[in-house]
Amino acid sequence: MDARSFKIMLCDDSILVRKKLKESIEKCGSFTILEASDGQVAVDMYREHRPHLVFMDIVMPSRDGIDALREIKEYDGEARVVMLSSSGTRSNLAKAVEAGALDFIQKPWEQAQIISIIARVVREREVQNV
Repeated sequence: MDARSFKIMLCDDSILVRKKLKESIEKCGSFTILEASDGQVAVDMYREHRPHLVFMDIVMPSRDGIDALREIKEYDGEARVVMLSSSGTRSNLAKAVEAGALDFIQKPWEQAQIISIIARVVREREVQNV
C-alpha cells in the first residue's frame, strides 16, 4: 500500500499538539494528514474524507472527543479512532472504550506508541485488501 493513500486525521484544539503529533506521524511514513481543531470539525471531516485512522483529544471546546467519537462510530462502525488525553482518568478511559475507541494514549505520548498503532492499522488494512 502506498503510504500517501493512507489518511490519518488529527483532532486537537491545540495547534501545538497537532504539530507535535504530525511530526511523530511523519517519522513513520509519508501519510496524508488531515487536521481538525474540535470534535465537530472532526466529525464533518471524517464524513468527507473517511480517514483510515484518527487521533482525537478528549477535552476540547465546542464538542468533546467522546461525543465526536460516538458520532463517527455511528456513521462508520469500522472507524479506527485513538483517543488522547492529558487527563487520563479511569472515567475517560472507560468512556472512550465504551464509545468504541481503538486505543487510549496518555499525553505526552511516546513515539513507540504512535508507531505501534499506525503499524497495526496499516497491517489490518493490507489484510482487508488482499
